Amino acid sequence: MLSRRSLALSLAGSLIAATPVIASTHARAAEWKPRPATYGISKTTNVPIKMDDGVVLKADVLRPAGKDGAAAPGRFPVILTQTPYNKNSPQLNFENDYLVQRGYIQVIVDVRGTGSSGGQWASFSPREQKDYYACAVWAHRLKGGNGDVGLFGVSYGAIDQLLTAAQHPPGLKVEFPIVPMGDAYRDVAVSGGQSDTAFIPSWLGLVSGAGVLPSTDTASDPVGSASALADHVQGAANFQVPVVASAVSGEKVSGYDSAYDGKFYRDRSPLNVIDKIDVPTFVVGGEYDLFQRSEPMIYNALHARGVPSRLLIGPWTHLQASAAADLPADGVPALTSLELRWFDHYLRGVPDPSLDKEVPQVAAYRIGTGHFETSTAYPPADTRYRALSLSGSATPGSPGELTAAKPTSGSGMVPWVPASGVCSESTEQWTAGGAPAAPVCTGNHNVNDDTGVAYDLPVTQHELRIAGTSMAHLYVSTTRNDAMITARLEDVSPDGSVAPLSNGWQVLSLRALDKSKSAFADGRMVQPWHPDTRSSVLPVKSDTIYKLDVEIFPTLATLARGHTLRLALQTVDEPHSNGSVGQTTDAAGGTVTVYSGGKHRSTLVLGIER
Repeated sequence: MLSRRSLALSLAGSLIAATPVIASTHARAAEWKPRPATYGISKTTNVPIKMDDGVVLKADVLRPAGKDGAAAPGRFPVILTQTPYNKNSPQLNFENDYLVQRGYIQVIVDVRGTGSSGGQWASFSPREQKDYYACAVWAHRLKGGNGDVGLFGVSYGAIDQLLTAAQHPPGLKVEFPIVPMGDAYRDVAVSGGQSDTAFIPSWLGLVSGAGVLPSTDTASDPVGSASALADHVQGAANFQVPVVASAVSGEKVSGYDSAYDGKFYRDRSPLNVIDKIDVPTFVVGGEYDLFQRSEPMIYNALHARGVPSRLLIGPWTHLQASAAADLPADGVPALTSLELRWFDHYLRGVPDPSLDKEVPQVAAYRIGTGHFETSTAYPPADTRYRALSLSGSATPGSPGELTAAKPTSGSGMVPWVPASGVCSESTEQWTAGGAPAAPVCTGNHNVNDDTGVAYDLPVTQHELRIAGTSMAHLYVSTTRNDAMITARLEDVSPDGSVAPLSNGWQVLSLRALDKSKSAFADGRMVQPWHPDTRSSVLPVKSDTIYKLDVEIFPTLATLARGHTLRLALQTVDEPHSNGSVGQTTDAAGGTVTVYSGGKHRSTLVLGIER
């Protein structure tokens, strides 16, 4: 029988070839330089925009200004930004002075039921999406504008760009979504069937809190301001409260069924309308972003249809990505420069013959190297998918093996540890980077790995370059009537420290697959798609073996020779995710067994760049 070392050597020889870092575009990028600011800013606040149902939204309009502070003469392209976080909130209003000072008008609108706008908030609802179109038409007709409209914003202000562009408002030319969501259910609200308790409640609270702040037009319009405030309070009772209650109880509450996928989430998911978007789109994402899963999917869907598009992914959490403070680096320009160049070309219509040469299709940070790399595709075109078997027995603190050879039979016993996940990258990623764990947790998963089991593959000959999505194809049983598996890809250094790469989750009772929506490459499934609907729930009987496919979100990473690739499995991911009351009751206290060898061959399907 081959030894563990010889198996690793065989894998290295057959799958992994030393690959140089893709050449930097630094020399070429230097050919284009951002133009200096030529204007000041003239701001008009709380401009009313009336919707077709009578609700009045309020907008701030920022215009290029002359030296006297008055709006500069002439007509300028308009950039529309829509936010639920109160347009008077610094940073959360996505104000872009950099662009205004270079000849753009920016319109910042409080979406329905937030800030100074009237109505009741229901995030990304069909009614709110009608407002997006109406606001874009208003921006198209704005006095002082030239009729051309672009979209800009971060997070919520990125998601509403995609939902606006899909409606084809007149004059819309371009968009620049920074950390956009694609799939409302799978990206952020519910991870593999468990609610995102680290982010969603605090996010709903943020919007609610920003919505009850006194409006800046209280003195000039006390009646309208008081009415808007009353709408906001009522909206929280009609939307935020039942949505949370449904997720916690697992039951329908006031018509909302937020614990499961369905029309509620489909209506709010840009990937469901991505085929309707045809304007140039520059997508910015993060390796540890809330929307890590969908940012490449958004780009790939647009690029495949020939829509001018770019993808930039950095080593960022959600909050970090909005600033991308570590740019410029490795030939990737500063984010402000990319914004200006994109809008100048596609909105102002400035010829830019070197744009396609100097701004790469994909610029992505590769974990483990400390550098950005450029490519023409995500994942890189030379990525191939292989299945590595889980082999041997594994217990907390004593890993089994990942192998490309025939696995030995065995099992891993994964205990139910309520605190599992707290000391991991999940705590920082799924609080959007706003409440990071202690450095020992975010940078080193050693403690957390001891709350589950792990399977290791030593990298012995050449560096290992992984790319794109991964999945854990597992055979499992539980001593209870449900379970959840967290699957983490990790890089174990020679000193024993464990760095996070990516992760995924899946509830056993929601194991049903829709192969028509799953992704396949190289003759195997590489990204499973679970319906996660109420009707797709399957029974779980204790001590019965089931097949469970766990999607692991996409990443780029290089493991140096002497490091070890690890697949770590746990059954809890606090504070990130929690099941409904019924699901938690069924899973609590259970031990999950992971099987390997024979007819129960559990595998890690991994993208490897040659």
